[in-house]
Amino acid sequence: MADKGDIGWRILAGAAAMGAGFVARKVITYAWKKSTGKEPPTNPESPDVALGEALGWAVVTGVGMEVARLLATRAAAHQYTKINGRLPGQLGD
Repeated sequence: MADKGDIGWRILAGAAAMGAGFVARKVITYAWKKSTGKEPPTNPESPDVALGEALGWAVVTGVGMEVARLLATRAAAHQYTKINGRLPGQLGD
């Protein structure tokens, strides 16, 4: 059974990841518009979307979202450690 620290960590990490995902999506969409001059594909699976555009969007969003999640989780772990004096159980030794 998880102790209170583990529950606190899950809440903190989940909130950080959700916030980072929201911000990352906005930033990625903005960057896509600026670099391509058009809106990102709303349905990349559609045959009406060029394959290169669909693959580009998939790569950019996949990498961007994962980087944002990673950075947010690391920042949350840092804050958790400052508060509790140790890393969360999942990240500790």
